[in-house]
Amino acid sequence: MPDPRDQPRRRAQGELETEVLATLRAADGPVNAGWVRDRLGGDLAYTTVVTILARLHAKNAVARKRAGRSFVWTPTSDEAGLAARKMRKVLDAGPDREAVLASFLTSLPDSDEQILRDLLHRADEEAAG
Repeated sequence: MPDPRDQPRRRAQGELETEVLATLRAADGPVNAGWVRDRLGGDLAYTTVVTILARLHAKNAVARKRAGRSFVWTPTSDEAGLAARKMRKVLDAGPDREAVLASFLTSLPDSDEQILRDLLHRADEEAAG
């Protein structure tokens, strides 16, 4: 009977997208899916990498440009931008936006709450001119 520990580790949701984005950010310019696959390691199918790139494109996290019969890809955001998109998606899906924000705010540690207050203050100052 095969040992389950011999099976490749299953990635957490979103982990592969994060790895693909990090790989794209490490590139010197636009790269194709094969280049990304080679940098990620040999355990991924080419079609899996293309699927992840297409999902990231649908989320506006990467841009693509036709190069021959395929595409080359570049990141349009960093990890913080991708995390912000995920947070926005969750916020937009909530039935009561104010309740979601209030719950989020009250769950933050004091240091994160202060960072958020500072960012809001800075945004107010910039908007005021």
